[in-house]
Formats: sequence, structure tokens, C-alpha cells
Amino acid sequence: MTDDSTTWEFRTLVPPREATQKEADDPEAEMNELGAEGWAFAGTIDYTGGGTKFLLFKRPRSAGEDGD
Repeated sequence: MTDDSTTWEFRTLVPPREATQKEADDPEAEMNELGAEGWAFAGTIDYTGGGTKFLLFKRPRSAGEDGD
């Protein structure tokens, strides 16, 4: 059962792009680094019209953190 009082912090990762800016390189290494820091993949943020896509990560905020 999850605690409804959990507060979250979020982080985004822009997938690496090749020279054409059209093909993304595999972000596996960056994602594994974030996972080792406690970040969990939560989804993507897309902009209509072919804009930048962000990978969204979240993790529970530690007690006493003020979000800065």
C-alpha cells in the first residue's frame, strides 16, 4: 500500500541526438546512472509538431528536503 503523503521530486533527461538531430542515440547509460541514484522512469513529455521529447523520472523526496 502506498502512502498518500509521499512527495515526489522530478527530473528530465533529453535523449541524446545524432548529428541529424532526428535519430536518438540509446540513452541506456544515462538511464542506468539515474536508476542507481534512485530515479524511476515515469514517462515522456512530447511537444506536438515534432518538438523535443523529454524522458521523465521521479523519486520520493527525502524527509527534510526543501526542493531547492
